[in-house]
Amino acid sequence: MDPRRIAIIGTGLIGASVALASKRHGEPHVAGFDPDRAALETAAVRGAIDEPAASLSDALRGAELAVVAAPVAQLAVQVQAALEASGEDCTVTDVGSTKRAVCAAAHGSPRFVGGHPVCGSEAHGPEHASADLFEGATWFLTPLTETDPARYRLVHGFVAGLGATPVAVDPEAHDRLVALTSHLPHALANLLVNQAGSGRVDGHEPLTAAGGSLRDMTRVAGANPRIWVDIFLENAGPLRESLAEYRRRIEQLEGALRSGDAGFLARWIGEAAGNRRRMLGDAYPDPGALQRLRVHVPDRPGVLAGITRALGAERINIEDFELHHVSPDRGGTLTLLVGGEEQARRAAELLEAQGYGVVVTPVLGER
Repeated sequence: MDPRRIAIIGTGLIGASVALASKRHGEPHVAGFDPDRAALETAAVRGAIDEPAASLSDALRGAELAVVAAPVAQLAVQVQAALEASGEDCTVTDVGSTKRAVCAAAHGSPRFVGGHPVCGSEAHGPEHASADLFEGATWFLTPLTETDPARYRLVHGFVAGLGATPVAVDPEAHDRLVALTSHLPHALANLLVNQAGSGRVDGHEPLTAAGGSLRDMTRVAGANPRIWVDIFLENAGPLRESLAEYRRRIEQLEGALRSGDAGFLARWIGEAAGNRRRMLGDAYPDPGALQRLRVHVPDRPGVLAGITRALGAERINIEDFELHHVSPDRGGTLTLLVGGEEQARRAAELLEAQGYGVVVTPVLGER
């Protein structure tokens, strides 16, 4: 049964998006509380919040479900406060990206179910909230031994109703998992772009000479420090373990380069290709068939719309795309993913006939 009254504690991007998504799925009454009054007012103007509350206890009054969406550094305290201020009929969950500390703060309460929607956005604040944010996203749930099964079913059903896929996981296993798949990539992106930006190579500026590889690998570099400093420190132990394993693998690569071990390098690249194919398998029905088209485009209004309409008219499906802007004078590179060599050939011919330069390569190398 869906909760009829929901309290959102923290009305930023995630909290306001939860509220909007819940309203699309059903017709709950949503109360909200945020010490940032501007964020609370914006969430109310967006239609996410029906009842802007003056206090935590006011927001929780009569709530059947409380979703704590406070910043990571405040989550444990806020979850504990929500459990203390809410009634016995209220189930409490959270949306934090680390779980060990917040689950410990629940002190074995049968009413608490930890949660983490994996649906990052580079935007923040309720003005960017969207009811579609969780569509198709994995939403980790971390029930404890003491968690009431009925409470878990409530949160599981609520999350599924938002469009996400709920996945149960142990809190400590969760933190090791996200250290490897999210926090380590963010750390390495910062390291790599800082290394490239730290000096010149024989007078050349590496960042201005950067190609697609550096841009692709550093897309998440420089993410909001107000969020990511807390995440790095909150999950410091698992992140350090991931960094140590990364260091061991770097040393293996250094050894192969030192000894000229071509066999190791070939096996290493082949292993990476297989792992990338497995990773893309969930997103694309046949990742091995994906073709990448790199199209040089001018910086001019309507170019992207024109290309997508032209391909759509020929029934060529775009699986994914990304635009790298270089400068107003030089334009940029539009990267398109299409399925199969035949579709890629047709797309290239169509775009070349319109005057675009196109380079086609397989996403996963030669099949």
